[in-house]
Amino acid sequence: MNLQRNSGKKGEALIIDVHSHLGDILYPGGGNLIDQKGVRMEKIRDPQQDNEKLLMRNFGLGKIFYYILLKQATRAQRARNRIATLENMRSSMEEAGVSYTVCLPIAPNVTFDDLAQAAKVENRIIPFTSVDFSRELDVGRKLAQDVSQGAEGLKLHAIIQRVPLHDRRTMDAVQVFSQFQKPVLVHAGKSHYYLDDESERNAPENGNISHVEELVRSFPNVRFIVGHAGLFWQDQVRKKLGDCKNVWVDTSFQSPGVIRKLIKTFGADHVMYASDWPWGSRLPHIKTVRAACRGDRELEKRIFCQNAARLLGMDV
Repeated sequence: MNLQRNSGKKGEALIIDVHSHLGDILYPGGGNLIDQKGVRMEKIRDPQQDNEKLLMRNFGLGKIFYYILLKQATRAQRARNRIATLENMRSSMEEAGVSYTVCLPIAPNVTFDDLAQAAKVENRIIPFTSVDFSRELDVGRKLAQDVSQGAEGLKLHAIIQRVPLHDRRTMDAVQVFSQFQKPVLVHAGKSHYYLDDESERNAPENGNISHVEELVRSFPNVRFIVGHAGLFWQDQVRKKLGDCKNVWVDTSFQSPGVIRKLIKTFGADHVMYASDWPWGSRLPHIKTVRAACRGDRELEKRIFCQNAARLLGMDV
């Protein structure tokens, strides 16, 4: 894939966001949201906004605050999910100077086909594919078709899809996908997405880091991106996966101090900028990476662009 400078100000470095979403990833037909216009987030108390003001510095209390404010945080994240339109994505990229963004589907709610359509009108989108575990499919044939049409990787979200990473269905899908030599991004860390009468749909245990480890170690030749570096469980990610040469991590929701620990554990070439837009905001996450790099411009280039470009086979 040829990468050309087409956003931001003249002279600025390329920035690739390796973790973002389009459409409503929580419900079937979520792709219908992508083309809607004039969608704005409802006015609601948003703990994530407070977190971003502190550049994700939670002083070790992040997990505690998350569970104390669980209902409020989940409601706000769901509100963010509902603004994932192409129009809003473009605005967020332009505001932050982001050059390209990896867009991650979660089938059956948002599919590769949804993102491929968006990529036809917005060439800054790098679409991944997903597996629809809700119905019987020829998974190999579908993944091959998606790759032939431009899918640059595979996304797995064991919590929303309700299929654990160590489940046979997941293992079989990754085995099939391994032939394409493209990265697999997995959600890592326990999180909640549904409220009240839908609470039974939550499966936070599927974000367990031990499940991530089992999948990663089962496929040493597959390059895995551990989403959010494990959220509040980043210490487990570093401990369990630090020796795995096939692991990259993204920086979404992590503080400057944690990012420096990730660099120390995995190496400067295996850490990549991400925002998880719209669940996270791009500008605060950029500031967080810059704070972590402490003025080291070469390190910034690696995390903002070079590592992702190399992993995705882009010609910068």
